[in-house]
Amino acid sequence: MRGWWRLLLLWGLLPGVPAGGSGRSWPHRTALDAEGRYWLGWGQQGSRLAVRLEVRTAGYVGFGFSPTGTMGSADIVVAGVAHGRPYLQDYFTNTNKALKKDSQQDYQLEYAMENSTHTVIEFTRELHTCDIHDKIITDSTVRVIWAYHQEDVADDGPKYHDSHRGTKSLRLLNPQKTSTLPTVLSSFDLVNQDVPIPNKGTTYWCQMFKIPPFQEKHHVIKVEPVIQRGHESMVHHILLYQCSSSFNDSVLDHGHECYHPNMPDAFLTCETVIFAWAIGGEGFSYPPHVGLSLGTPLDPQYVLLEVHYDNPMHKKGLIDSSGLRLFHTTDIRKYDAGVIEAGLWVSLFHTIPPGLREFHSEGHCTLECLEEALEAEKPSGIHVFAVLLHAHLAGRGIRLRHFRRGQEMKLLAYDDDFDFNFQEFQYLKEEQTILPGDNLITECRYNTKDRVGMTWGGLSTRNEMCLSYLLYYPRINLTRCASIPDIMEQLQFIGVKEIYRPVTTWPFIIKSPKQYKNLSFMDAMNKFKWTKKEGISFNKLVLSLPVNVRCSKTDNAEWLIQGMTALPPDIERPYKAEPWVCKTSSSNSLHRSISLQGLMGFLLLASMLSTSCC
Repeated sequence: MRGWWRLLLLWGLLPGVPAGGSGRSWPHRTALDAEGRYWLGWGQQGSRLAVRLEVRTAGYVGFGFSPTGTMGSADIVVAGVAHGRPYLQDYFTNTNKALKKDSQQDYQLEYAMENSTHTVIEFTRELHTCDIHDKIITDSTVRVIWAYHQEDVADDGPKYHDSHRGTKSLRLLNPQKTSTLPTVLSSFDLVNQDVPIPNKGTTYWCQMFKIPPFQEKHHVIKVEPVIQRGHESMVHHILLYQCSSSFNDSVLDHGHECYHPNMPDAFLTCETVIFAWAIGGEGFSYPPHVGLSLGTPLDPQYVLLEVHYDNPMHKKGLIDSSGLRLFHTTDIRKYDAGVIEAGLWVSLFHTIPPGLREFHSEGHCTLECLEEALEAEKPSGIHVFAVLLHAHLAGRGIRLRHFRRGQEMKLLAYDDDFDFNFQEFQYLKEEQTILPGDNLITECRYNTKDRVGMTWGGLSTRNEMCLSYLLYYPRINLTRCASIPDIMEQLQFIGVKEIYRPVTTWPFIIKSPKQYKNLSFMDAMNKFKWTKKEGISFNKLVLSLPVNVRCSKTDNAEWLIQGMTALPPDIERPYKAEPWVCKTSSSNSLHRSISLQGLMGFLLLASMLSTSCC
C-alpha cells in the first residue's frame, strides 16, 4: 500500500494536475464570500454537474441550491473529512428550514482532502435526479447557498454555522468559451473616480464617459470588470449604455445618482446596453470572428457607466473607483458586433396590477420591423451569439421566444429564476440566425404580491422593464425593435369612457365616468379595486391587445414601420421542448460506486495524513 501512496503523490505533481485535486478541469471559478475563504469551481460534464469546494476550515462544508437564497426548501450537500475519513451527505430542508437527510442520495463524492488550514471537496450529480427534494439544474439563474463550520458533522447532524454562511446567484450551465486572445492587448478603463458611497443599502451611480479618439477603426474583443480591492462584495453589477452622440464634453463633468429626479437629462439618452457584468460574473470575450467597433462615425462616442453598490451594513465613509476595462485591437475581425434592444418600450403604458403572484407582459419585435430593416440591410439574416435578459425588482422570469412563419423555434434565451441583482450577457450554446419576416417576443413574468399600487413601466427599480438585448453580427442599422400596448383598451377594462382631448397634460386626464373624472389615468388605475380575478382577466386582455411598433435606427432615427399598429402573432405551432430525462438511483449504479479518481483522492489523503503534510 505504501507503494500506492508514493505513486499517487508523484501523480499529484504531474503537469496539468493541480495540487490537492482530482485532476479535473474547472472552467468556472469564483469566491462565494468577501474574504475569499470559500471558493467554488464548477463545470458541466454531459448530464452531470461537477463541483469543487475549497474552504478555509477543518470542519464541515455545506453547499446547496435554494429557490430564494435562504435555507427554506433548499437542496443541500454537507461534506468533510473526519479522522481521515471523507464523508458526504445529501440533505434537504422544508419551508420551515428544518434540515433532513434525503432518502435518495444523489451526490457522488469524487475527491476529498483536508490539511491544517483547508478542506477540499469534489462531487458530481445529475442535472435532473428525479428526486423531488433536489433542484433541477437548468440554464436559468441558480441561487447557491454556502456555509461552513470549524467542527465536523456529529452523530446528531451538523452544528449551526452562525455567520459563516451566504448566498450567491450564478448561471451554472453557461457554456465555456475558449477564445484565444493576443498576449499583448491595448486597453482603456471606464472607471469611477472616488465616488462617495452613501450609507444606505442600495445606490445606483451613473457617470458618462467619452470613448478615446482613435485615428483608425479598432475592435473591442474583451471586457472585464475593474473592482477596487476590498469592494468585491459591494460592487453588485455594472451596466454600460450607448448614449446619443450629439453632446459636448460638458456632460462628462460629474457623476450622479441614477434614476434620481435631479439626474442630468443627458443620461436619459443612454438606453441601449452594450455590456453588462454582475457579481460572480466573469469577463466577456467576443467570439473570435466578431468585435465591438470603435473609431468610426457609426460607433459609440459617449457611454454611460451604471454601477450598483450594495451596502447592507450602511457603512459610512466608503469611497469607490470601480468600473470596466475594454481590450481593443487594430487587428480587425471579420464582423462588427451590433446590439438590438427588443421587448416592451419603456413607458407608463406598461401596466402591472398589484397583489398578484403572477402577471405576464410581452414585448414584440414584430415581423414588420425585422422585415423592413433586414431586407434593407442584410437579407441573409443576422446571427445572435449572446443575450442579456432585463427586468427590475418585480421580475421573476424572462423568456426570449423566436418565431418563423407561424412556427415557434427553440427559445433564444430564458431565465425562469431571474435575479435583478445578477445580470450578464449569456452566451448561446449555438449561434441563432434571425431572418427577414421572423418575429421575437420577450415574455416577462412578475410578482406584485407585496405591492398595494400599480407598477408602471419606467426607469426606477420600483418601475418595471421587459427587455432583451441581443448581441449579434454583422451590425445593421437597427437598435430597437419593440412595442407599446394600447393604453385606451387597458383603461376601458376599469370602466374609463372618455379622456380630455386634445391631450395637454401628462399623464393625461380622464373626463368620464364620474368616479374617475379629472383623475390622471395613473390615479384611475390605482383607484380601481384590483382582485386576483380582475388581475387574471386584465392580463388576458393585455396579451391580446394591438401594439404600437417601435423600430429605431441609430441616434433615434426611425424605420418607416415605426408608429404603426400590429396584432400579436398567431402561433400555429408552439415549440415543444424535449421532456427532461432524469436518471433514477437504480439506473445510476455506476455513480453509486466510488470513482477511480475518488479512490485515488482518498488514498492521497491517507498518505498526506500519515506523513503529517501541512
